[in-house]
Amino acid sequence: MDKVLICGASGMVGRNLSEAVPSGYKVLLPDKSELNLLDYEQTYNYIRIKKPDIIIHAAGIVGGIQANISNPVKFLIENSDIGRNIVWAAHKNQIPNFLNIGSSCMYPADAVNPLKEEMLLSGKLEPTNEGYAIAKILTQRLCSYLNSENSGYSYKTVIPCNLYGKHDKFDLEFSHMIPAVIRKIHEAKIGNISNVEIWGDGNARREFMYAGDFAEIVWNLLSDFKKIPELLNVGLGKDYTINEYYHIISKVIGYNSEFYHNLEKPVGMKQKLVDVSKLKNLGIFAKTSLEKGIAETYKYYLTTL
Repeated sequence: MDKVLICGASGMVGRNLSEAVPSGYKVLLPDKSELNLLDYEQTYNYIRIKKPDIIIHAAGIVGGIQANISNPVKFLIENSDIGRNIVWAAHKNQIPNFLNIGSSCMYPADAVNPLKEEMLLSGKLEPTNEGYAIAKILTQRLCSYLNSENSGYSYKTVIPCNLYGKHDKFDLEFSHMIPAVIRKIHEAKIGNISNVEIWGDGNARREFMYAGDFAEIVWNLLSDFKKIPELLNVGLGKDYTINEYYHIISKVIGYNSEFYHNLEKPVGMKQKLVDVSKLKNLGIFAKTSLEKGIAETYKYYLTTL
């Protein structure tokens, strides 16, 4: 599988994947003008002409809690269309290998942690990002159905925990928790602001993996693609409270902020920790500590100012 098409090459995951390509691979990194995944005909024709050996689907409309709450129709419709178009175009062009990148928000909101792959579709979704989650589940199920109807197909889905790192979004309206906190604490330091807001009571727990580690794991999985399961969690198997993230980020940035809790703000699921037993059985582990990952992310953030 030496010719790899990465969909979503301009996003955080796609850019980290493109920066970690092992030798021996030819990688296709189309921008939206070349491959608009909302346009099925263009998607079909691109794949027909390029004939990749495998497609990595890392594209999508993404954002944090506020963006999901404000734009549920966009997150549902566009992510559903993107997932359906790329998977169906791959199938129609008889591409036998496909790696779909899902999201841990696909798991039920009240599921017992750690979240095992078998828990998918076993309960209600978290309301704050339900539209996005439904779209990601649709794509995963389409991959699974195609496997069941086509012998020799390997359409697989990895479900990463929350990701952060270089090329992340730091816009407070659209960013996820870690980049948002990095920006908030940096601006507090520059502006000599002593109080930084935390949404909720800060006791919700989250698992975050450095995006560079995730990229290396994906390339590792591709090297023996037939052996990985159809559905696979990718994470650390360890989480922290939101309060702990704020304190660690504050320490890395070098600013002793005081924090206050806004209990009127949404917090999402109380805990979201994926079970990584199957990943560990493959002998695959993340390498970057939380402190180092945040330091690298902060260093990248400073280059964007």
